[in-house]
Amino acid sequence: MNYTMKERPKELRPYERCLEYGPSVLSNAELLAIILRTGTEGRCSTQLAENILNLKDKSGNLLNILHLSTAQLTSVKGIGKVKAIQIQCLGEISKRISKEYAYHGFSVQNPESVASYYMEQLRHCKQEHLYLLLLDTKNQLIKEMLLTKGTVNASLISPREIFIEALRDEAVYIILLHNHPSGDPQPSREDILVTKRIKEVGLLVGIELIDHIIIGDKSYVSLKERGLF
Repeated sequence: MNYTMKERPKELRPYERCLEYGPSVLSNAELLAIILRTGTEGRCSTQLAENILNLKDKSGNLLNILHLSTAQLTSVKGIGKVKAIQIQCLGEISKRISKEYAYHGFSVQNPESVASYYMEQLRHCKQEHLYLLLLDTKNQLIKEMLLTKGTVNASLISPREIFIEALRDEAVYIILLHNHPSGDPQPSREDILVTKRIKEVGLLVGIELIDHIIIGDKSYVSLKERGLF
């Protein structure tokens, strides 16, 4: 049944429910409806939100908004470019909140801590992103750099470039970190080759590779913990 928000009983309107009971009682669609503010002709904002949440796989899962492009969002009647951008910014805010929350327990000496810090940033990516983390003598993070975007291939990663950056920032240790879009963090033969290659060059120039962490979907693998280098 299609109806406007004004036609809904007050106790069923997201704003009123949020004011009286707090945001925790709202459904996913109601939360998104408050961000959208308005619906479209013959369809209230909650129904419009349901259409968006079901656009990808009919699950109504909030994670779906992290994977929707502007074109996909604007294909929904009632969603223009402004609302599409608002939705995409909402997804980015959620990822940054997760990253900042994880920072409180962040320690480069703890693979689980590093994986938690980068998990929400990387587990939704559709391509592989390889990061270089530069550390000082106290194992404090100096800088993070995106090295490559695409397949992590040993032939595409230059140890020379990695160690030029490390020397420029006076790093003493480095960590490699990348994601597997499949969600399975198990290292490939190429992952192991890349790791061993960088490790060997690092020993020659006096900058130690202390780990290579692979991010999956809510899971990770530390090649150091696995004893693979």
